[in-house]
Amino acid sequence: MELLRDSALVECRLETGRTHQVRVHMASIGHALLGDPVYGRTGKAHGKLLKDLNFHRQALHAAELGFIHPVTKIRLSFASPMPPDMQELKRALGV
Repeated sequence: MELLRDSALVECRLETGRTHQVRVHMASIGHALLGDPVYGRTGKAHGKLLKDLNFHRQALHAAELGFIHPVTKIRLSFASPMPPDMQELKRALGV
C-alpha cells in the first residue's frame, strides 16, 4: 500500500469539552479530520485508504481525559490507548 505523506498526527489539549471543538477548529484551518462526514472532505486517495482499511469513522481519539468532579471536587483522570483501527490507519499513512 502506498504511504500518504499529506497527513499528520496532531496532539490537541482542550480547555473545555465543547462538542465538535477539535473537528471545527481543524476544519477551519484547512486540516479536517480524516473520515469526518460533517466538517471534512476526504480526498480520493484518502477515501480509498479508509475504504481499504474498513475505517468508517472520524480519525479522532481522546488518549487522556480529566476533570474536577462537580460534587466531590476530586480530580479524575482517564487514559485510553489508541484503538487498533487507528493504529493501523496511522501505519498506513506513514505518520
